[in-house]
Order: sequence, then C-alpha cells, then structure tokens
Amino acid sequence: MQERIRQMLAEQTWAVVGATQNEDKFGYKILMRLRSGGYETYAVNPTYKEIEGAPCYENLKALPVVPACIDMVVPPKRAYPFIDEAADLGIKYIWFQPGTFDDDVIQYAEKKGLLPVYHHCVLVDLGKIGK
Repeated sequence: MQERIRQMLAEQTWAVVGATQNEDKFGYKILMRLRSGGYETYAVNPTYKEIEGAPCYENLKALPVVPACIDMVVPPKRAYPFIDEAADLGIKYIWFQPGTFDDDVIQYAEKKGLLPVYHHCVLVDLGKIGK
C-alpha cells in the first residue's frame, strides 16, 4: 500500500469527489490541502457551482481534464456511480478516505480495474511528504 500511496502522491491531477464549501468538513480540507500543495485539483459535487472561486463539477465526466487520481469523500453507497465513471474514463487511482468505504466498495473498484488506497488519510500522507 505504501508504494501505491507514493505513486498517487506523485501524480499532479486530482479530483475530490464530495468536495464541499463547508470549511469544517474533510471534503473542503482535502480540496484546499491538495491545491495548496501544488496539485491541479478539481471539485466534484452536484450540489455546488463553485468552491472558493473555482468551478465545482457535477461528476467526473464533466471535468475539463481526466484526473490521474480521485479522492473519495462520500459515503460508500454513493461511491458506485463515481467508480463506474472513473473506470470508463480510464482513471487508475482512487483514494478512499476513512469512513468512505466498505469491503464491497473496495472489491467493486478493484473489479473495475482501479487501484484503491484505503485505511489511510490523504491529509496525513501529504503531511509526511511536506505538502
């Protein structure tokens, strides 16, 4: 898992599924941390038009570029359509934040050909590399 984390954090284009305008939520904190760390980062949440002045997209297919990595900040039951989109777009990596996955979601992502990270928090791992 550590090698996959290293590979993901080396990728520069990310989408945060479940991004939010609520500064107290991880969907906001992760989005801002990735952006401040120099990553090209896109917010995905059909509830919002923008977050902190940047566009927020309804789904992955609406993004202007295909991200290398997705960070999931939605409950497991809401993950399936995004996993399908990621597979259709040829996205390789998907990071499930703590509380956003169960065994079925992980197995589904793997069956779709994605390489998941789970039981890790991107905020913690970004801190380890100084971003």
